[in-house]
Parts: sequence; C-alpha cells; structure tokens
Amino acid sequence: MKGCLESIDVGVQIPFHFRCPISLELMRDPVTVSTGQTYDRCSIESWVATGNSTCPVTRVPLSDFNLIPNHTLRRLIQEWCVNNRSLGVERIPTPKQPADPTLVRSLLTQSSSESTQFQTRLSALRRLRTLARDSEKNRSIISSNNPVNFLLPIVFSTTELTELTHESLALVVMFSLTEHHCEFISSSSERISFLASLLTQPNIEVRVNSASLIEMVVSGTRSLEERAAIGSLDGLFEGITQILNYPFSYPRALKVGIKALFALCLVKQNRSKAVSAGAAGALIDRLADFEKCDAERALATIELLCRTPMGCSAFAAHALTVPLLVKIILKISDRATEYAAGALLSLCSGWEELQRDAVAAGVVTQLLLLVQSDCTERAKRKAQLLLKLLRDSWPDDSVGNSDDFRGSDVVPF
Repeated sequence: MKGCLESIDVGVQIPFHFRCPISLELMRDPVTVSTGQTYDRCSIESWVATGNSTCPVTRVPLSDFNLIPNHTLRRLIQEWCVNNRSLGVERIPTPKQPADPTLVRSLLTQSSSESTQFQTRLSALRRLRTLARDSEKNRSIISSNNPVNFLLPIVFSTTELTELTHESLALVVMFSLTEHHCEFISSSSERISFLASLLTQPNIEVRVNSASLIEMVVSGTRSLEERAAIGSLDGLFEGITQILNYPFSYPRALKVGIKALFALCLVKQNRSKAVSAGAAGALIDRLADFEKCDAERALATIELLCRTPMGCSAFAAHALTVPLLVKIILKISDRATEYAAGALLSLCSGWEELQRDAVAAGVVTQLLLLVQSDCTERAKRKAQLLLKLLRDSWPDDSVGNSDDFRGSDVVPF
C-alpha cells in the first residue's frame, strides 16, 4: 500500500472514510464485518488471523467472520483516484473476490467422481487451478477441504499421461502433503515409476510438476530405504538434471530442479547416481543463476556430491568450479559460505593442481576474512583446515608477511 501512495502529492488529502481504521491507508478492497464497520480486507484478515475476535473500532465481539465486499465504497474510492490522477494518484484495481467454499467443495467432488463425464471433471480441475492461482486466500480455502485426498487418486488413476493427470498433478503440488500422503506414493513402486516416467514428457510443465511432487515425497518420507529406492529408478536423475538445464524461458524449472536434486542427494546412496547423470556440470553451469535460497541449496548439494570420489572428480574436471566457489565465499550468505568452503576443502584435499587454482583465484584472502568474520563456527573450522592445506601452495609474496594474517586468529602452520 505504501508503494501505491508514494507518488501522491503531499497536498492531496485522502478522505477519512476512504482510510482503513486499522492501517490508516487508502483501502483497496473494503469489506464490512458483522458490526457494520468497514476495513481493508488484508487488514481485517490479519487482525482475525492473530487471534482477535472483536471489531477493532467498536470492540464488540464479531458474531461471525464473514467479510462482505463494500462495492459502493470501493467505487467511490476508485472514482476519487481517477479524479486525482493528475496529482499522482493511481486508480486501485477491482479486486477478485475469494472463492466460495461451497463452490470449491463442489468442484473437488466433480473432479474426483469417476461417474462424472470426462469433460466435466476436466473443467472442474481447471476451474480449481485458476482459483488457486488467483490468490493465497483461495489456496487457503481450497486447502481447508483436504484437496490432496481428492487429487492423488486422479494423478495415479492411469499409467498414461492424460489431461486429467496433468491438471490434477499441477494442483497437487500447490498444497502440502502429509506423511500419510507421502507414504501412499513412496510405498508403491508403480506410483513412483509413473512419476519418474513423466520426467521424460515433452511438456516442461508436466516434467517440473512431476519433479516437484517427487521432491515433496522424498522430503516427507521417513524411511531411508524408500527414499533410496526412489533414487534408484532409471532415468530419475537424468530427468531432474535436464530440468536444471532447461532454458530461462521457464524459471520455475531451476527452482524445482535444485529442490528435488538436493532432497535426493541427502541420501548417500543417491549421490553417485546424481553425478553419473551429469548433475555436477549442471550445478556449476547454473550456479550464478540461482536466487539466494536456491543458491544455498545448490552449494549444499555440491558439498554433498564432493564427499564422493566420483563427485570430486566430476567437479575437478570443470574449469569453473574452483573460481566460482572462491568467488562465492562471503558473498551470498553464511550458509552459502560454509558450503562453498566445505566443497573447496574436499576438492583441494585430492588435487594439488586445484590448490594452486584456488590460491590463484584469491582464496587465501577470502579465507582470512572469513575466519575473522561473524560467520558460523563450522565455516571457520573449514576455512582453517583449508588454509592449513593450502599453506605450501601460497606464493612467497602472497600473505606470508601480511598484517591481515598476523592479526587473524589463524595460527601459522
């Protein structure tokens, strides 16, 4: 809301009855509660969500929590915005109304009924998907009706990809899975194999949604044996690696791909399979493209793969591995720094050539700064071990006489 009003001239006075009594900002979606008071929808929903059960203005208990859109007031606010457009006031858009809970229950029932006509079921799924995309409020309403119970049987109703499968799969990944749901999928080799087969589909959305559901199942399954069994499926890691390598035209692929790869690589038995599928090259090639949280996952995955001889060899063979890892130290976050230092420690422990590459890339200065920073203790320990390992690779004029080195808490070796 503040962003909407920043351009308003300081001389423009917003009418008092256009302001939300809670936020004191111009209302975008005015709604009336049971006491007759009107508030901006997001403000009163936040008020109720924090446990309040009274009207903020009157302090009278709310007889119900239904919010009635105040269309008349909204039109007056929009008209006022248009009349003051020359002073920098932007017209507020007409808000979409939340989904009707009765309609949501009806659509879920229609979509899951095998006796209902195919086209009716498909239309119901598409309507639900549109509602879920419209707003977080709609997703909350749909979620309260346990949609996964309706949707999972549709996803696995056939061993072939159909339009029903596509739409139900796209909906399932919008909601959380319970441990029971994860067990329902992971305990069946047929269901897991079906999801893995979808990773080869031409439609990138189907492939990404399949990878997303696989990640949710792996993360929500307690059994180590079942998680390892999922990773052993033919073509699974190849499919996820291809998703990571998908062009920028579908950015969700990168986010889902790294989440799935990280979840699978937490199981030791899966790491060599990931390396064989080309995960090392994909991670390094796309490392600069990840957002912060995904970059941390990518670096954590790199460190996990570097704990295997095959993984170390794969990363060592990529010319950009060491320079990128050195560059990341102290640049993204404490976690990212810790994972990068851990991966470098594994790589430099096996190859003297990589030690020289790391020193040439400026790792010594980075590590000295790291051990004096507020980074995690684990990151500092890794940095100290790496400094000790690299000691013989330091050129004579590098940091041997550096004031930074003498002032650090690293003990000369």
